[in-house]
Amino acid sequence: MKKITIAIDGYSSCGKSTMAKDLARKIGYVYVDTGAMYRAVTLFALRHSLFNADGTVKAEQLEKLMPEINISFRLNAETGLPETMLNEECVEKEIRGIEVSSHVSPIAALPFVRKALVAQQQRMGKDKGVVMDGRDIGTTVFPDAELKIFVTASTDVRAQRRYDELQAKGMPADFDVIRKNVEERDYIDTHREVSPLRKADDAILLDNSHLTIEEQNKWLLDQFQKASSEA
Repeated sequence: MKKITIAIDGYSSCGKSTMAKDLARKIGYVYVDTGAMYRAVTLFALRHSLFNADGTVKAEQLEKLMPEINISFRLNAETGLPETMLNEECVEKEIRGIEVSSHVSPIAALPFVRKALVAQQQRMGKDKGVVMDGRDIGTTVFPDAELKIFVTASTDVRAQRRYDELQAKGMPADFDVIRKNVEERDYIDTHREVSPLRKADDAILLDNSHLTIEEQNKWLLDQFQKASSEA
């Protein structure tokens, strides 16, 4: 069967990464978490004090340091899942915390950051056989992807998912803070000048507010089988 490119876009905390990972593992495709790449740049910026007191980015300084940022993915032999590496350091846990979550949207809105990471993402997927999730995969990174999914869910559902995820990892979590962060990220993601979050015209909409993981995985596998048979 001919390999295809699968682009999964959508709002934060919709479970995009979970469903993309599960599908990639099931069909033997490469999975790329582009959100983790922006989170890794954000973590780098936080570690290097590249945020002003008002939360804006010291963009000129970050741009000069971009060549020093190397992001890759390493497969965890125990879990079978990819982990995000920042300059050869595993930062999978650090990039999922609320501090990175509350700073990632301004970083992702910077044109020079998006240009650098989009180029890297396109190189990763040039041979197809890839499942990639993010905010602009079907619109900017792979506008010709054979299968495009756009995922959404209610704000409360997404905030609860993020809260439960942090609790399960033993990390501090406050529902109201998380809900506010989800709303702020939605606004920034949909209003930024470069590659704003939007549904591609040919993307299939999935509202998974009331779906179980098993139900959405089955739905996604059905979409894959249909798209790959038509490719």
